[in-house]
Amino acid sequence: MSTDTRPGFALPLLLLLGFQTLVDQLHAELANQGHPDARPAHGFALQAIGPDGISATELGRRLGVSKQAAAKTITALETQGYVERSSDTTDARRRLVRPTARGHDLLTRSAQIFDQLRAQWVTRLGEDRVTAIEDDLRTITAGPLLRLDAPAWFGRA
Repeated sequence: MSTDTRPGFALPLLLLLGFQTLVDQLHAELANQGHPDARPAHGFALQAIGPDGISATELGRRLGVSKQAAAKTITALETQGYVERSSDTTDARRRLVRPTARGHDLLTRSAQIFDQLRAQWVTRLGEDRVTAIEDDLRTITAGPLLRLDAPAWFGRA
């Protein structure tokens, strides 16, 4: 099919479908490995929280959501055992959210599974094509490799 007969709207839909396919496969495998309640937004939140912990206000800033939405995410992650809240040793008024061992396990397993999924793409498409896709996307996109505000971006008006 020549490029002039391919509708422009198909490109973002195919990119989104590729993303959704990888994330769905990730979460199916995470469920098999003991994380059945993990959701895509949880990974973004845990990445934003980082190893040292942050406040709900800072999490909201990093994710591009309100403090209230960040607090709701924290509560969900805490209920599932992925984070814990503690006092900030430098400011008693401030509460920090930190990943638990289970939260670190989720991130570690996610990284390993994404490596396996990439390897599956290489098996299907070849290393050259997968590398070309990655290189081309890096050329087209600007900014950091990971935008933590991606979930909030979908909700923008």
